[in-house]
Amino acid sequence: MTLFEIAYKNLLRRKAKAAFILAGLVVGVATVVGVITYVETTAHEITHKLEKYGANILVTPKTDQLTLSYGGLSLGAVSFDMAEIEQNELARLDTIKNARNIAAVGPMVMGAVQVADQPLLLAGVDFEATPILKPWWRINGRAPDDNGVLAGSRAARVLGLQTGDALNIKGELLHISGVLKETGSQDDHLLFSRLGTAQALLDKPAKLSMVEVAALCEACPIEDMVRQISGALPGARVMAIQQVVKGRMETLAHFKKFSFGISAVVLLIGSLVVLVTLMGSVRERTEEIGIFRAVGFRRRHVMRIIFIEAVVVALIAGILGYILGVMTVKLGLTILKGSITVPFNPTLALMAVGLALSVGLVSSAYPAWMAARLDPSRALRTL
Repeated sequence: MTLFEIAYKNLLRRKAKAAFILAGLVVGVATVVGVITYVETTAHEITHKLEKYGANILVTPKTDQLTLSYGGLSLGAVSFDMAEIEQNELARLDTIKNARNIAAVGPMVMGAVQVADQPLLLAGVDFEATPILKPWWRINGRAPDDNGVLAGSRAARVLGLQTGDALNIKGELLHISGVLKETGSQDDHLLFSRLGTAQALLDKPAKLSMVEVAALCEACPIEDMVRQISGALPGARVMAIQQVVKGRMETLAHFKKFSFGISAVVLLIGSLVVLVTLMGSVRERTEEIGIFRAVGFRRRHVMRIIFIEAVVVALIAGILGYILGVMTVKLGLTILKGSITVPFNPTLALMAVGLALSVGLVSSAYPAWMAARLDPSRALRTL
């Protein structure tokens, strides 16, 4: 009879203790898997939702004459010139280390125009990037084509503009394709056109007034992104909108700390359950171990039997723990937040099995050592 057969039959004879060890490991592994799965799923959801805040990095020209702040820019009746960025320089953003973390790049050119004797600021933007950079935009009408203009809510109200109206801007007749619903920001005061249209009207070919960047920073510090973009665009000033970014990073950091803390506590409890149960099992098997030693089993053989029992239970516990942990998180998130996809994570599954094996082997080391040190003569006297 092999050592594996001996260990297997012993587990069958002592089903209650084997089940207790299994339950302790399953609960420990399931909790760890559940916490990590919950953190990863929730962090992904938070990151996805935080992208709705739009751009979180602003690239502006370096200049000593003007500190450009798009949110607080007020034109009034005064015209001024702004420094510009060369549009072809944006290709350098694809070469930075964390280029994969850039969700969208929104080049913008701005300049003063006169509409019905009213000074306004015309902004040329990339409307393909606005769903990510300005997700709060709601348009009555549609985005403009090359011969169209989108009017901010206040600009439309002051000038009496409606969808379909025509505007004469610097000798070019443009139609109002839509009116932007009120945003409560500077956007309400502007006219928006396609980037190329604005560059032609303002006589700024291939020039940009600023660039908005939406960065996915779950995997990188925002300071690195700012530093990399600054290196790629040495003639520009790069600023991070710190409130959004710091909130995102702090939230993710809190989730990770929480998961590590809970995991450590649960693993400690699971290992203690295995340790105490195996020690009790060794004491109950004093006579059996004495017979093994009397018929020629060496100490290492006795230890292997204990370790084999722990490995078998731990393997089962790792598989069941992963399944239970993922299903519990999926059920909980479905009840609390509706339908949420929790994908299969092979790395986490392997980690769960490895974790169960590690806890099982470490916790069974002392009981195995106890069993191997039993005096066979003393054990046989108890028969």
